[in-house]
Amino acid sequence: MAKLIIKQVSFVKSSTRIKDCPTRPLPEYAFTGRSNVGKSSLINMVCNRTKLAKTSGTPGKTQLINHFLINDSWYLVDLPGYGYAKMPDRERQKMMRMIKEYVLKAERLVCLFLLIDIRLKMQKADMEFLQFLGKNQVPFVLVFTKTDKLTETQLSRNLEQYKTSLLDTWESLPDIFMSSSLKNTGREKILDFIQKTLV
Repeated sequence: MAKLIIKQVSFVKSSTRIKDCPTRPLPEYAFTGRSNVGKSSLINMVCNRTKLAKTSGTPGKTQLINHFLINDSWYLVDLPGYGYAKMPDRERQKMMRMIKEYVLKAERLVCLFLLIDIRLKMQKADMEFLQFLGKNQVPFVLVFTKTDKLTETQLSRNLEQYKTSLLDTWESLPDIFMSSSLKNTGREKILDFIQKTLV
């Protein structure tokens, strides 16, 4: 199978509700995770663009459902992050409702990429969201970010802790990708996964 090469990327629109999202019947791959997990940097890396998704020192900047058309054949969907502590509780709940509505009702969602900071222990917000995805049978994979911040030993230890924690409540593990936007780690494997699952 030929490698997936991203030749064209164009921003389509931002939406607050699923009914306002693009209606063109194309496969969708969505990205979300806790605020400050490095989502925008990862999206920029995957698309080989520097300013496609807005990166910021202030977490919680993405507050809409953003659709990008890739190679005129599929959508990359940049969802809001969740769990940002400094956001008012009402706004935080609004973001989570937006994410949940999208993943439950997006008819052409092929897979959700759930980003988790490998440096941290399992966070309550991540575990709750994982349980929500499992309960509703939403197809997802895990992408551990910021791998360049740890040694190989630390990476292995933290990854094993996550796997053990997940297997407490899951029969099997989802696909897992290790990534670093700084070192371009994980890009090819993520693109290979998208290529294999494009329908």
